[in-house]
Amino acid sequence: MTAFDKTDVRHQPAYTLAEAARYLKLPQATLRTWVLGRDYPVADGQGRFKALIKPARGKPPTLSFYNLIEAHVLRALRTEHGVSLKDLRKSIAYAEREMQVDRLLLREDLRTRGGRVLLDHYGELIDLSASGQIAMRKVFQDHLARVEWDQWKFPVRLYPFPTDALDGKRPIAIDANIAFGRPVLVRNSISTHAIAERLDAGESVDDLAADYDLTTEDIEQAAQYERAA
Repeated sequence: MTAFDKTDVRHQPAYTLAEAARYLKLPQATLRTWVLGRDYPVADGQGRFKALIKPARGKPPTLSFYNLIEAHVLRALRTEHGVSLKDLRKSIAYAEREMQVDRLLLREDLRTRGGRVLLDHYGELIDLSASGQIAMRKVFQDHLARVEWDQWKFPVRLYPFPTDALDGKRPIAIDANIAFGRPVLVRNSISTHAIAERLDAGESVDDLAADYDLTTEDIEQAAQYERAA
């Protein structure tokens, strides 16, 4: 099986736009624009932002694990620096040509040359200051540090941010081969959703920690992640 084998579970449709936005701590409208594009007014009518991510399934739009990674990487660029989608698409296309690869946003090369090519072009297009470039690269590397790649240098696991802040902790993981790709606690692969449901049903943090052989901090981190959206 190759890294782009369509039978790979990482390619399969698994997440609605609402689920993916919640897992990544993104505004759903932002993710929808990345996946479906968006019309915008111009002097003589309407223009259109083309989509940046091709969903695993189009109708209804359903994302794969790989799509989730692409959105996670875009989150580092788009949400922090407000560049137009047109310029962002240009930068991605330029870097893919330079690197001679498809779907650069999935590649481990983003941590080395691929990332440098993309960010250099991106910074030029938006005329980013020297200090702004340093800040952008830091945010970008923080996001890439939350992805694990396989032997073919394609993503196998994502550690989403627990909240919408750039928290350095990695208590939660998303893996297409665990819990149908739903977020789980790293310590024992218990679904964060299951923990939140039991808390909402009236069970205590201490009781859940005992049931799952976890710490109270683990339980609180799961609840924080589930309710941070």
